[in-house]
Amino acid sequence: MEKKPQNKVIVSDRARQMLVGHVRFLAQKSPTAARKIKNDLLDAIRSLQQMPQRFPFLESEFIPPNKYHKMFVEKWYIILYQVKDQTVYVDYIVDCRQDYGWLVR
Repeated sequence: MEKKPQNKVIVSDRARQMLVGHVRFLAQKSPTAARKIKNDLLDAIRSLQQMPQRFPFLESEFIPPNKYHKMFVEKWYIILYQVKDQTVYVDYIVDCRQDYGWLVR
């Protein structure tokens, strides 16, 4: 059986900063939970090397159709990313408990 080539995954500086912010905030309450969510988010991002199109597109009035895929992680987080050729661009890691209206305006 032929092995399908993996996609390259690039995480933007903004998404990295968002990840650090989420983990840092959670670590104030529970370092164990912060470590777990960090690992869960990183594992989810790595999983995009295989079949990144498996997640649906984000539908929003102010975002062009079929631009960002959305992947839910755990209960509270959404990873937004684009797929171009064999490259996945992770642009946002959003905590859904916070106001993220800025993203869809």
